[in-house]
This record gives sequence, structure tokens and C-alpha cells, in this order.
Amino acid sequence: MKQDIILKRIEEKLKVLKKARPFPPYLVKKLREQFSLEMNYNSNAIEGNTLTLRETMLVLQQGITIKGKSLKDHLEAKNQAKAIEYLYDIVDSKKDIPISEMLIRNMHSLVVQNIDGVEAGSYRAHDVRITGSKHTPCGAFEVPQKMHELISWHKKNKDNLDIITLATEFKHRFVHIHPFGDGNGRVSRLVLNILLMKQGYPIVVILKNEREKYYRALQKADNGNMEDLVFFIAQAVERSLDLYIRAIESSTKENSLVSLSKIAPQTKYSAEYLGLLVRTGKVAGVKDGRNWKTSLDAIEQYEMNLIRKKK
Repeated sequence: MKQDIILKRIEEKLKVLKKARPFPPYLVKKLREQFSLEMNYNSNAIEGNTLTLRETMLVLQQGITIKGKSLKDHLEAKNQAKAIEYLYDIVDSKKDIPISEMLIRNMHSLVVQNIDGVEAGSYRAHDVRITGSKHTPCGAFEVPQKMHELISWHKKNKDNLDIITLATEFKHRFVHIHPFGDGNGRVSRLVLNILLMKQGYPIVVILKNEREKYYRALQKADNGNMEDLVFFIAQAVERSLDLYIRAIESSTKENSLVSLSKIAPQTKYSAEYLGLLVRTGKVAGVKDGRNWKTSLDAIEQYEMNLIRKKK
């Protein structure tokens, strides 16, 4: 089956990633910032948030209010950032924090905090229908029991299924119950990541531009066919692995990165001017503690760009 092939490929790529650990601190910081922003934007956009990727970055990093965008859009971006931070806290913790109803409720509280009409961390008190889906979730009175059964299912199957299948099926069972009035999709993707990241995988982002494909796979899973959804999630996992591995390979090449004061004598630029070029993004570099570093390759690339512009 196609999913067996991709799962085997993923297993080999995960071995490559684990072998490369520990990553340089600057690389960890860079990848976390990049993937957290991508996760924030895409997960919210799937649910109808209208902020663009750049607008999401401006809201989070500079506290800018985007003209013409609703308060709800802004709150969702800030809430998702807190939820992703909580996700990393759980994964980074040396304690074995199990998947539980309390953890899921806590995650929901962060996702919908301060949003009108949503009771943070509480199971829904009314019946719901999912827009665009033929599936009708269970009645509100059944939710507590169904969630208890979901946690029991995870405990029973966590050692019997491969982690991608386990995480995918847990995610689907969760959205099938639809335990909250709002925020179910976002919480399901966060819990999916907790399960995967605790096993060494990088954060997995389901892309907005694959929303229709994602929903079709969910609908098939509603009808008892999990294969397409497992394959879809596996593709997202492999995409993140590929990005991480490429970043590590690039970092290895850039291990020739040296401080600006050391590299300046090998160029026609002063360390101060190189600092300006690096800080403004004209020359690729990284910040290691208080000091900026770059490479001769990065400086050569900058000079080649100057020549192309002149031509």
C-alpha cells in the first residue's frame, strides 16, 4: 500500500534527524520560530481566519493591529501562539506528561481565550452540526463519556499502532466527537503534534492550500476508511522532516560560519559594515548569543547579487 511505502521512508528520515541531534541552539531557535509561525497561520486559516502569513507575523512579533481585520482574527493568532508555546513546553518537559482530558481542556482554553461566545476549556452544552460535513457529532450529553473512551482507546493502542497511524486516528476520533463549541480543529492539530513530537518528529503543519484535500480525507475517515487520512498526515510529516533535514545540511555547510570580526579581514568590508549587511538581511547570517556570524559563501552571494542588479 502507498502508506506503507511512505511510512517506511519517514522512518528512515527520522533516523537521519535523530542522528543529527543535538542541533545548534541558533538552528533550533530559527526552526521553531519558522514552524510556529507557519503552524499558527495555516491552522487558523483552515478555520476561516483572514490574516495572511505576513499579517500574522506582524501581529505576533510587532503587536501591530491590522486594519480591516476583526478582533477575533487577532485574538486567534495570539491564542494560537500561546497554545504552540504550551505544546513545546509539553514536548520539552522531561516529565512523561500523558494525553489526558485535562491536557486537552487546557489546550482548548488557550486556543479560544477571550473569544466571545466560547466557553474556554469546557465541553459543549449543546448539539452541533459541522458545516460542510455529512457527519453529525454525538449529542452534548454523550461528550464526557466519549472523551473518556477516547483517552482509554489511546492508552490501549499506543503500543500497538505505529505513531503516525495512532496520532492520525486519535485526531480523527477527537474531531468526530467534536467535544467543544469551537476550536476543535485547532486543538486536534495541536494534540496530533504532541503525539508525534514526543516521538522525535518535528512540528507538523497542515497547509491551508491543502484544506479541500484534508477535508476529503476526513470525510472518508468518517465513513470508516482511514487510509487517505493517514497518507495525508504522513505527507505532512515527511514535508516537515525534509525541511528540517535540509536546514541541518545547510547548517553543516555553514559550520564555516565565523564571527564578523574574524571574517572581515578576508573581505573588502569592515566588521561594522558586515554587521549592517547581516542585520538588514542583505548578507545571510545567524545570531549566536550576542554575536552575529556569517560565511564567505554568504558574502560572495551578496556580491553576485550586486553584480546582477547592476547588469
